[in-house]
Amino acid sequence: MLAEVLARRLARLGIHYAWAIVALAFATSLATAGALALPAVMILPLNREFGWSTQAIASAVALRLLLYGAMAPFAASLIDRIGLRRAALGAMLLIAAGFLASLGMRETWQLVALWGVVVGLGAGLTALVMSAVVAARWFSERRGLALGILTAGAASGQLVVLPLAAWIEQRYGWRIAVAPTLIALAFAAAMVFLFMADRPSDVGLAPYGDNGAPKPRSAPTVRGALATLGEISSSGAFWVLAASMFVCGLSTNGLIQTHFIALCADYDVGPVGAASTLAAMGLFDLVGAIGSGWLSDRYDNRALLFVYFGLRGLSLLYLPGSSFSIYGLSLFAAFYGLDWVATLPPTARLTAEQFGSERAGAAFGWIYAAHMIGAALAAYGAGYSRSVLQSYLPAFYAVGALCLLAACLVWMIGKRPTGVAALVRASAAH
Repeated sequence: MLAEVLARRLARLGIHYAWAIVALAFATSLATAGALALPAVMILPLNREFGWSTQAIASAVALRLLLYGAMAPFAASLIDRIGLRRAALGAMLLIAAGFLASLGMRETWQLVALWGVVVGLGAGLTALVMSAVVAARWFSERRGLALGILTAGAASGQLVVLPLAAWIEQRYGWRIAVAPTLIALAFAAAMVFLFMADRPSDVGLAPYGDNGAPKPRSAPTVRGALATLGEISSSGAFWVLAASMFVCGLSTNGLIQTHFIALCADYDVGPVGAASTLAAMGLFDLVGAIGSGWLSDRYDNRALLFVYFGLRGLSLLYLPGSSFSIYGLSLFAAFYGLDWVATLPPTARLTAEQFGSERAGAAFGWIYAAHMIGAALAAYGAGYSRSVLQSYLPAFYAVGALCLLAACLVWMIGKRPTGVAALVRASAAH
């Protein structure tokens, strides 16, 4: 097995194979995130070629986001059953198949079936639950940093794909613009096939920072995921975390990632310029996500979420009045980009603190499902606003206000788990 050979060679250099797994998961996240960001470039070309409304196209994106989130609570169970490598390969195959088949679509139902269902199911397998599983399995220390690096993969995918895709689309059409994404998926799949290992014990190691023997864990099940929901749903901390992630989804994947390029077109900013602004957000987010992981290991995670949601809300309220100049868009890209996915490492750590490490994966899956429900609502709602009200601005003002509300809401999470959360942690300890 190539993974064992590479693990031994890295060990001679003093490098734990956990960091190679992070690199492989990062490559997977980069390729799939680039694919998931691609529809943002396609809204205007599909408008022109087929006459489909923004609302109709947004409905396919909303369904994809909804399926993405619906799979999150069960993704950990599926990953445990089929392994990290098979899950990643299956996800990338589904996403690639969905985009390849879409090259010949002619009807909106085909768009919904391919970009909504097929790509949505594939995306669900590479949901951030996979990153949480990697961090939990392979790291006893530096989990926050590892998770920060993995969540930054989404930013990097957007950084690489969107400007290139927008440039290709303008010159050669949207079908050719899909090619770089397919190449990235193929490369990531090859690396995962050759070098991915499911657990540290597969290559004869303990988790990073754990000097003891590898500790086998029982695989979560679908029934276990539902049971976990029943246990944590009476906890106020769960509902606060779910509500804050709902707002996070509203303000990121659903609103900005899906509609930013089309919004800029309303203010005479071309697709390449708008995509470049999104890419700049990705660059700032790469720094913000890794930095957030580092900070979440050291500071009160509620305070971090307060800052992140507050900055995001102010950024969204600022954007409509920015005049969409280069200066205004650059300022927005910096402030908004720094906390695009910076909310995820502190949310993951708060989840583990409140519900225990054994239930953290399933609990985070349910919380992340709320994130994607919010994303689906914003993707469709903003498209509806643009088609019916002829403006995106109501959506931006509403979501900006909700971000400020979420910033205040996170302080309702107690530092120590109480009620059912305390019982959950106590049972996990035994």
